[in-house]
Formats: sequence, C-alpha cells, structure tokens
Amino acid sequence: MMQIVADENMPYVDELFGQHANIRRLPGRTIQSNDLVDVDILLVRSVTKVNAELLHHANRLKFVGSATIGLDHIDEALLRTRGINYSNAPGCNATGVGQYVATALLKIASQENVYLKNKRVGIIGAGNTGSATFQCLSALGMHCYFYDPLLEAKGDKRINASFEWMLENCDVLSFHVPLTHAGPFPTHHMVNERVLSAMKPDVWLVNACRGGVIDNKALLEWRKSHPNSRLVLDVWEGEPQVHKNLVEWVDVATPHIAGYSMEGKARGTWMLYQWLAPLMNWPEAIDYKALIQLPNPPSQTIESRLTEEQLNALASLVYDLNLDDELFRKEGLTAEGFDGLRKNHQLRREFSALTLVLDRQFDVNWLKQFGFTIG
Repeated sequence: MMQIVADENMPYVDELFGQHANIRRLPGRTIQSNDLVDVDILLVRSVTKVNAELLHHANRLKFVGSATIGLDHIDEALLRTRGINYSNAPGCNATGVGQYVATALLKIASQENVYLKNKRVGIIGAGNTGSATFQCLSALGMHCYFYDPLLEAKGDKRINASFEWMLENCDVLSFHVPLTHAGPFPTHHMVNERVLSAMKPDVWLVNACRGGVIDNKALLEWRKSHPNSRLVLDVWEGEPQVHKNLVEWVDVATPHIAGYSMEGKARGTWMLYQWLAPLMNWPEAIDYKALIQLPNPPSQTIESRLTEEQLNALASLVYDLNLDDELFRKEGLTAEGFDGLRKNHQLRREFSALTLVLDRQFDVNWLKQFGFTIG
C-alpha cells in the first residue's frame, strides 16, 4: 500500500486518502528527511519548507501537495529536476480571506462609529484572495481599486490604479501578494519606511498574505506616530515568533488564520486529492462540502435592508473574530502558542453557512455577493 506523510493540521486527509494509502500524521514544522524514507506522497502546509535538505532521504517520493494558495515554501525547480509531481490549492482559502478582511473592517468601523460605504480601498494583488476581498468589500458599497503589475502585463483589465495613487488616495489598503525576493516586482518589504510615509495618516492597513511583505519594525515606528491609523495583521514577519511590541499597536491581531474556514480547509485537501486521483486511477472525490459534518448557524429573518451595524452582527454569528483576537493576545505571542492557536483554531464557517430568510421583497444581490445564502 502507498505511504503518505501529512501535516497533522490538514483536515479530511483520512476521509479522502485513507482508503488508498497508509497515513502518518506529523507536525508540519518538524517533518524531517528521515520521515520521508519509503514515502510516496507528502502533504504539507506553508510551515513546511520543501527543499533539498528535506528531500535528502526521500527515495520514492512521487508527489508533494500543499494545501495552500502559495508555493513560496516549495523548491519547485528541485521537484522538477527530480521528476516529482507537485501541486498547491490555489484559491482554496480565498473566500475565507475575503470574509476575514470584511469582518475586520466592519469591526473597526463599528468601534469608530463610521461607515465603510464609499470609502476607497486599494487591493494590492488581484489573484484569488484579492478578488474575493474585492467581492466582499464592493458589496458593502466601498470603492475598490486593484494594483497588480504582473496581471496588468497579461492584459487584466481590472487593474485600474498605480501603487503610488493608492498610497495617496485610499482609505484602506489590503495586501494579497505572494512573498517574493526577486523579479521585476519583489514583494519582500514592499511596505517599508518610504512607502509608509506616503500613505494617508489615517489609513487602515490590512495584511493577510505574508508577514515579510511589510517591514514590521518600520511599521511599529510609523504606527506610534500615526494615532489615527488602524492596523489589521493576520501575518507577521518571522512567525511563529512575532514582534510583541507591534501587537500592542495593532487593532485586529490574529495568528495567520484569515483563510482558516472549515470550507477552505476542506477545499484545500480536496483539491490535492482531485489533482492526484487521475494519476493514481483513484475515483473522483465526493463534494468537499459533504466532508464538513457541522450544523449550520440558525437561519435569520431579514425585514429590511441591513445597516452596516446589523451586518456586523450577522457576520459575527458565523465568525467570532473577537475570539481570535483575544486568544492571540493572551496565548499567541510565543512560537509554541502561535502554532497552538493555528492547530486548535475555532470551527469557523464561511458566510454561505448562514441562510437569510426575507420577510419582504427588497434588493438582496449585495447580500449574495457578500456571501450569505438567501432562503
């Protein structure tokens, strides 16, 4: 029988792969080369660096699957050289990330007693997570702009702003880029002291992609001198170690869980199975939603068009962002605590799990766009 080593935090591996292979679950950060002797399939997340050192003893590895949207933790050239198939799960957690950003902004708006509608949002990165963020925020009536030079070069007509224009004009900046150190548009420390100084002094800054995209030391110094700005950070430079002093200045702080919905996790593992199944002559998997054995939140009756405050309350029925923030500040400031919160994250659903029942007829397209199910 085939042998699989899988990150212990990947859900639904047994349900999808169990009938085809023996599965050994290990902590993602501590998977070592010796663990891969006589192993056919390696299933990881972003915390596992797949490089020459890890694969030194991988004598029969046929496939590496990462249940993540990015591949910056995988040496793709090495895998190609060794003839090892590999795949990630692009877009698997995009909906969760978009809804995380929307929930965080609703939370801050409620605290500040301001409205999100008509605010300008600069979305840096127009891939899957950036697009999902656009979908949620535009449903709220926010004016969304895209900056993505790589997609613009490919003819993507959605790209409608320069980075410099966004810095000067946008009320909210949300980052959705991979972490890269080379190429024409490297993203490592894309936000540095110079870029921070060009932003509006009261900007709301969101990072839910990779911690190293923002120079965290420069961010702390900038935040101290910009009391009207607001920060939403789900990712941290150097994680699982975090800059503890920076946490004190962040308005919404979480341990890299923006995409951690049950649907997103199921989708990620399911996508890897779907990629591998034809190569192995395995049957097609059941729909990923059928893997989630959790009750949906009770449906809610809507009598009139929702205010942002009411929408914030509905979003909280599905996802308790306050809980993630509180737990992170109490337990997530050490490497062990950070990883522990990710491993034992609350059973968060996506907005589609909540059905809204209409008491009368009015426009609900924006609620569908936001992600809710309309009954």
